[in-house]
Amino acid sequence: MPDGTATAHLYQPKLISMMREGYSLQFLKKDTLAALTVAIVALPLSMAIAVGSGVSPERGLYAGIIGGAIVSALSGSRFQIGGPAGAFIVLVSATVSRHGLEGLILTVFLSGMMLTLLGLLRMGSLIRYVPHAVTVGFTSGIAVTIFASQIKDLGGFRLAREPGALIPKLAALWQALATLNVFSICIGLATASAIFVLRWWRPNWPGMLFAVIGASAATALWHLPVETVGSRFGDLPHNLPIPQAPNVSLDMIFAVLPAALSFTLLGGLESLLSARVADAMTGRKHRSNMELVGQGIANMASALFGGISVTGTIARTATNIRAGAISPLSGILHAVFLLLFLLVAAPLAGFIPLTALAGLLIVVCWNMAEKREFALLLREWRSATTLLVTFGGTLLFDLTVGVIAGCVVAAALAGVGRKPEERISR
Repeated sequence: MPDGTATAHLYQPKLISMMREGYSLQFLKKDTLAALTVAIVALPLSMAIAVGSGVSPERGLYAGIIGGAIVSALSGSRFQIGGPAGAFIVLVSATVSRHGLEGLILTVFLSGMMLTLLGLLRMGSLIRYVPHAVTVGFTSGIAVTIFASQIKDLGGFRLAREPGALIPKLAALWQALATLNVFSICIGLATASAIFVLRWWRPNWPGMLFAVIGASAATALWHLPVETVGSRFGDLPHNLPIPQAPNVSLDMIFAVLPAALSFTLLGGLESLLSARVADAMTGRKHRSNMELVGQGIANMASALFGGISVTGTIARTATNIRAGAISPLSGILHAVFLLLFLLVAAPLAGFIPLTALAGLLIVVCWNMAEKREFALLLREWRSATTLLVTFGGTLLFDLTVGVIAGCVVAAALAGVGRKPEERISR
């Protein structure tokens, strides 16, 4: 019979494990410093990801505050930082354009239910069976798609309607080239350049925050004719909304179900990959099924507050570790710092140029695309085929098509061209 104690341990959040081991004031100081460091990174990113996804910036903050706190409280990883992720920009944007904001909220809620169910069914270990070439292919494909989605705000282009698909989008932008705003593209590229330079010159400084603040100050002081967060979205709210259940109907559930499946697939992959990165950096081992349960509950909670999707974020998790975090409390405190910004300094967000946020997301795309791994995988024909099928499917269709096609191709090619004894050994 199954060991009930082992099962209980399997679904024990790392926060509980940490507290049972003992927690000191010195640990709290380290967690607080790490939380502040991560919050400084997460603040502009959360707003940029929301705007890039086609929703107002506060919805990214809601996800970072509510989802981020719950991810850390219930995570199967000691150092996981949850919040809105750049990889979701394409999915969120497509869902909003097809089903509206209410459809998006329902999608996030349903994906949370699915992630929780996957965790309870002990499917967290399945991540190890996703081929590396598939992971690199869909990640790079998402990076290119996000980059294309930011060209409009980066250059201040005026489009009556921006197509969602990559090729029609590029064609529409080319036709609108005459509307290019020189001030806008200069500020956006300067923001991206400043982030890269600061990362090289002063890697411990919050380059993203400094670059966005600099772009906002320049725009306000010189009255530059560029669109800002305030001019497009108005003032940000000063508090969290009252939680509200998503509008549910059978027709809407069936309409958003394919999107919810894509959200679940990407959310599960991203969070478990992030947990594996944390394990590699710290020598610890995460609880994959508890991680999925925690991510699922966080997404359901984010939806109740009107937030966008939440997942474990590799860059912020790595920042958390490098900043000296000791326990999941650092992730909870990072959400508290984001809440303080919303309560105290939300009006300042109105001065941020949208092109600066686009420049920030360009940096995210550059970091997301696994360029070195992509080149290495191209050296062997089987991995190259799987990589390119996944990459092309993600670019031309969507994430789900790309991942499924890549996995099918990888399985079909697994034994092709190998000697019989090699196939047996594998």
